[in-house]
Amino acid sequence: MTTGPVPGSGLAAVSAALLAMSRHLEVRDVLKTIVASARELLDAEYAALGVPDDHGGFAQFVVDGVSDEQWKAIGPLPRQHGILAAMLQDATPQRLADVRQDPRFQGWPGAHPEMADFLGLPVADGDEVLGALFLANKRCPGPRPAGTCGFTADDEALLGILAQHAAIALTNARLYERSRELTIAGERARLAHELHDAVSQKLFSLRLTAQAAATLVHRDPDRARGELQQVAALAAEAADELRAAVVELRPAALDEDGLVATLRTQVQVLDRAHSAEVAFFSCQVRALPAAQEEAVLRVAQEALHNALRHGEPGRVDVTLTRQGQNVVLRVTDDGTGFDPSAVRRAGRHLGLVSMRDRANGVGGRLVVESAPGKGTVIEMEVPGGAA
Repeated sequence: MTTGPVPGSGLAAVSAALLAMSRHLEVRDVLKTIVASARELLDAEYAALGVPDDHGGFAQFVVDGVSDEQWKAIGPLPRQHGILAAMLQDATPQRLADVRQDPRFQGWPGAHPEMADFLGLPVADGDEVLGALFLANKRCPGPRPAGTCGFTADDEALLGILAQHAAIALTNARLYERSRELTIAGERARLAHELHDAVSQKLFSLRLTAQAAATLVHRDPDRARGELQQVAALAAEAADELRAAVVELRPAALDEDGLVATLRTQVQVLDRAHSAEVAFFSCQVRALPAAQEEAVLRVAQEALHNALRHGEPGRVDVTLTRQGQNVVLRVTDDGTGFDPSAVRRAGRHLGLVSMRDRANGVGGRLVVESAPGKGTVIEMEVPGGAA
């Protein structure tokens, strides 16, 4: 790859792009910043960055310069083929006058924007290719000779510098998210151990005392009555232990980061882990009381689990918005859907009962909209979202 000097006019832009990348710790935010910075830096019409999965597709694919309506019309994420595969497999830069004329080009969907000149580089950490970064349609001030690429060797050098730092930023973001996951897992293991030690002892004593009462009930009713009183006391203590454990099991991330950041992080983890695209959007939502935040998080987790495990969706959207004095959570998927009434008749709940209980428990409401082949919408509205 060309690694010539950075033109003086590009130094400030490169510096701004690197600073922007360093401000983010979540992977999705880093990817978006990389793509937007690359497109602005090289004055391209389109930019994209794909993070490959292990199945010939992309775990994440972020674009800049394409509207939401265009992106939705384009359809499923691309596969690893053609030029994208070349960048991922050979880890070599690709600078083309017209990508459509390259023998490796395999076409694109009808709604895809037309692209001609093309510049692509792998984003690599050592020998590991983390993704493919590419730009298309260089904005040139005037006509250029036929057969020449609008992207220059200097452009390639600039993008190379950006790709190197993008690899560092992406690796740091992944390590940060992994450390958060490990911290949460470790905290849950500790609480499970404490819960086992505290409650199991109470239950063991409860069982022995109940057995003693059963043997005394005919022979010595007064002593049996005393043992039963002890059973009641032990049961109350066990209930207190469980209640305290449940309170402590409130996700640590909620206390540290709040609902919006916690939901965003969990959605990003699911987006990487599943073939479906999982996205999060929030608008004007401030901190809620602790009980409301936990209820919203738990309902979102249950709805996401149902969608990804049972719904076979291509996309799941999680939105959190303010509506007057309330906050509204919506989890929408384009999956197989189901008949809610049939689920109830069959005695299956898909977590709907627990979700409704959580909503009711904080003075909120839960609405489920679904039909076979029509996807599913889970909407929860809770009070307490005043600006």
